[in-house]
Amino acid sequence: MLKKIKLEDAVGTRLAHDLTEIRPGQFKGAAFHKGHTVCNEDLCRLQKMGKNHLYVIDLKDDEIHEDQAAAILADALAGDGIVWRDEPREGKIKLLAGKDGLFGVDTAALAAFNMNDEVMCATLHNHTLVKKGEQVAATRAIPLIMKRTPIERAAAIARQNGNVLSVNSLRKAKVGLVITGNEVYNGLIEDRFGPILTEKIEALGSEVTAVAFAPDDAERIRTAIRSHLDQGCDLLMLSGGMSVDPDDVTRQGIRSAGAAEMHYGAAVLPGAMFLVAYVGNVPLLGVPACGLFHRITVLDLVLPRILTGEKIGKAELAFMGHGGLCKDCEECSYPHCPFGK
Repeated sequence: MLKKIKLEDAVGTRLAHDLTEIRPGQFKGAAFHKGHTVCNEDLCRLQKMGKNHLYVIDLKDDEIHEDQAAAILADALAGDGIVWRDEPREGKIKLLAGKDGLFGVDTAALAAFNMNDEVMCATLHNHTLVKKGEQVAATRAIPLIMKRTPIERAAAIARQNGNVLSVNSLRKAKVGLVITGNEVYNGLIEDRFGPILTEKIEALGSEVTAVAFAPDDAERIRTAIRSHLDQGCDLLMLSGGMSVDPDDVTRQGIRSAGAAEMHYGAAVLPGAMFLVAYVGNVPLLGVPACGLFHRITVLDLVLPRILTGEKIGKAELAFMGHGGLCKDCEECSYPHCPFGK
């Protein structure tokens, strides 16, 4: 319960909550923090902030302060790889990445949490690459004082859905590249795909351990795939031969190499002719020619998820359609843009 007192009678009173000051274009933040003892020197500034009264809190047994509530909510939301400090500011607690990796959000569970009155949590987009210590979310209870029941209900919903928020580490894969195409194999043109794919792989902490070149021949492609698997590669990437031209036989080679499942086509542009297949537990990614001409494609959306151990199938490729249209900006700002989100 809040008790209202006049500002001139507040000297010696300990503040029950942070007091926010807003100076347009200059500052927004806590001018006075919870627990600060009001002194005579503060009165002028408080008046300039529009404070003619302050409040003293007398909590009942079934009531809770915003700071306590925020800590309960943060603890319930934080899954693997998420850390937080019980240091609320203006009733809000930040949730941070506890390690480098791929940020994950159970969006349905987050919506169920936010459907509760008097609570909120805002996050970065699902599948965002983050660094240790980076803020990934924030939560707070909205009123200063509230009943405990809504807070406990929201926390229970977050917990029953498992990890609402998480950060998953990327494994270090041993990647085998198969560069297909008669023109590259016969030395008519220089291979440009290999360096592009290698750069993307190394940027995510993995390494290319084998490279093979194959002509547009399904049997030669099959042989290259099997050779990489025999050498211990645990992720394969093939470039070229993904279109509908009759001589694009890369898919035939993948199938004959033992792919038990193959998903051809992604709801993403650039990258509609992308392919995901699995030979046993080893993922195999078929990268279409757009990877030569666009800095960012569907591969950049899929590869980090593959490296966390997620299995990508038809449903995952289909759901990428929402946000999967690149605006093809003259100056690319990815990942600070809507693509893939």
